[in-house]
This record gives sequence, structure tokens and C-alpha cells, in this order.
Amino acid sequence: MKPVRIPRRVDEPPHLLMWSADELAPMLIGLVVGVVLGKAFICTAIGLVVTNLYRKFRDNHPDGYLLHMLYWTGIPITKSKIFKNPFIRRYFP
Repeated sequence: MKPVRIPRRVDEPPHLLMWSADELAPMLIGLVVGVVLGKAFICTAIGLVVTNLYRKFRDNHPDGYLLHMLYWTGIPITKSKIFKNPFIRRYFP
């Protein structure tokens, strides 16, 4: 039987140049807000700093840690009704 080759990066977000989609979002948001305010360079630079801070945070934590942290702080991630209240520590059947 011939072994099946499985790609290494199946779950990674799409990349544009050297940034992934989640790293590129703060820079693009900064650029759009900067164009509206008339300060495109400053807002894009702030977006770049936020991207670098996010990259350091993401590299030091396991995958999905940010979504896990948002869930436990009570910030709604999805509109799904299957998630239980994160503040309830004991569930009774």
C-alpha cells in the first residue's frame, strides 16, 4: 500500500505575502480608518504595531487560545445556541 501524503498546513489561514489573514486585518483596518481620517500613514503604522503584538501573543500560546479566552470572558464568538453559559461552573442534568 502506498502512503498518502498529507499537507502540513491544512488549517492555516490564507497568506498574502508574509502575513496571514488574521495578521493582515489590523493593518488593513488601520489603513481604511486612516484614509477616512486623513492620517493613513499613522493609522497603518499603529495597525503594524498591533499586528506585531498579536503575532508575539499568538506564537507564545497554543492554537485557538484567543478564541478560548474570548469565550471564557463572555464575549460572544458565534450566534450558536449550543454553547452553555461560560460563567456557570456546575451544570445539573
